[in-house]
Amino acid sequence: MLVLLTQFFGALLGMLAVIFGAFGAHALKKKASAAQLASFETGVKYQIYHALVLLVLGYNFSYNNPLEDYIIGCFLLGTFLFSFSIYGLVLLGIAGKKARFLGPITPLGGLLLTIGWALLAYTYIEEII
Repeated sequence: MLVLLTQFFGALLGMLAVIFGAFGAHALKKKASAAQLASFETGVKYQIYHALVLLVLGYNFSYNNPLEDYIIGCFLLGTFLFSFSIYGLVLLGIAGKKARFLGPITPLGGLLLTIGWALLAYTYIEEII
């Protein structure tokens, strides 16, 4: 079941990254500043990278090790917090609204992504030793 959920969320995040990328490239082009477009694109890039990672892990993890669950959780939650907070900041900024509450969420998402990568590296070190 966890394998299918990981693959499902990888596919869903990948699909949404394509939709958001197209939205950013076309719908926001005339409304957003260059800095806002760059931020939006960063969110899309990180989302697609981690969607692909989730798909690969879904096919390669055994799900017999709780560490694998933590890695998946970090990547899922981290991607959501990081990318979607950027989307919110950009879209609300275009609308002329301040969303200060979203500002601290982006680095928290980035921290979770970093932890996910560190835990993944640890699984390989564990196998080497």
